[in-house]
Amino acid sequence: MSKVGVLALGPAGVGKTTFCNSIIAHMQSIGRTAHIVNLDPAAEPTEFSFSIDIRDLISLQDVQEELNLGPNGALLYCFEFLLDNLDWLDEQIGDFNDDYLIFDCPGQIELYNHVPVLPTIVKHLQQQLNFSLCCTYLLEASFVIDHSKFFSGALSAMSTMIFLELPHINILSKIDLIKDSISKRELKKFLNPDPLLLEDKMGKNNTDFVSSNPKFTRLNKAIAQLVDDFGMVQFLPLDCSDKDNNESVKTILSYIDDVTQWSEGQEPKEPKDEVELPDEDFE
Repeated sequence: MSKVGVLALGPAGVGKTTFCNSIIAHMQSIGRTAHIVNLDPAAEPTEFSFSIDIRDLISLQDVQEELNLGPNGALLYCFEFLLDNLDWLDEQIGDFNDDYLIFDCPGQIELYNHVPVLPTIVKHLQQQLNFSLCCTYLLEASFVIDHSKFFSGALSAMSTMIFLELPHINILSKIDLIKDSISKRELKKFLNPDPLLLEDKMGKNNTDFVSSNPKFTRLNKAIAQLVDDFGMVQFLPLDCSDKDNNESVKTILSYIDDVTQWSEGQEPKEPKDEVELPDEDFE
């Protein structure tokens, strides 16, 4: 059996926990087993309980109260404490060695943009526990309404890809919230970001100060062009509104299985018993 881990990353409020729950629900519906590993010391379980919970080791509220720290400082302290106690994580994962683990991560993007906390955990899971890992980075679909904000989010996704050095799947979440605001044809331009989108936005009487102010025009174009030059950032749409028929979750899971080579690590199935044919005269 293969040991597969999926990291759910992205800014706060993009729907990481909903995504984790949707993946779990879909996998259960097709007879597969998965578990949620909560790495957010401030999170509470929702639809599915946490199989492994960092709050059993340390919680954000306790750190804030005892050390008089703000939420960001307390979160960094929690992860530094986790790094000093990785044997605890090893012990917890020991019971799920052959299972599919989904790591629900905090929304503070500095943890996987420039603070070397999550990269250390990633290397530990790969080198010490032999996990095949995949990173999913969620960006809220409402960002497409403000093109400059969208490209800023795409740049953040690309930064995470480079920082973590993992197979990476970018996801445009909450697609159901913009269905009435954008056509499928227009949406496709964001799934494979085109830098000309930003130029078009600025040429249509844009009232947004940052996008329309000439002082920022060259910067915005440079950011969009950088995303295009790297050619690394593409998005898969995610719509969790229909739990009974969620094709987007099914598609995303198939991509995750491909990059983690999940199917190759499965035990070969026993061949079915030979079917006995009825005695018949074939002459």
